[in-house]
Amino acid sequence: MQVILLEDTRNLGSRGEQVKVKPGYARNYLIPQGIALEATGGNLAYFNHKKRKIDIRHTQILSDAQVLAAELAQVEIKIAKRVGEKETLYGSVTAAEVAACLGKKGFEVDKRRIDLGVETAGIKTLGEHTVRIDLHSEVIAEVLVSVVAEVA
Repeated sequence: MQVILLEDTRNLGSRGEQVKVKPGYARNYLIPQGIALEATGGNLAYFNHKKRKIDIRHTQILSDAQVLAAELAQVEIKIAKRVGEKETLYGSVTAAEVAACLGKKGFEVDKRRIDLGVETAGIKTLGEHTVRIDLHSEVIAEVLVSVVAEVA
């Protein structure tokens, strides 16, 4: 089934492209989520008519993400965790904890967009760590997270 993508989609294509997908994927996910339209003559004309409005909205979202990334670059988060005798953490610092700390500073960030590192499920050592936040497909912010020992 041919569809027209209304927004950039990872592993599928970019906005405005016509791509071929399985009919069930299109009917059950792409079309109901507003990610794509079936590639008919009427929908193609509709997309071309609305393309300018979609481009303006996309540009606005991109500029908002760039402004937020610049603000986040100035932020430093300090998280206190319990440590053992050998300076190892009990547990780890998770994306939810980072999102909560950012929320306290006035930045609402979805925890699913926070990347603590590919190899680990969380930060497991004391010290400073750079955490990536995917704000947009084209904008990635970095925040400095300092993990310190909790004072008992």
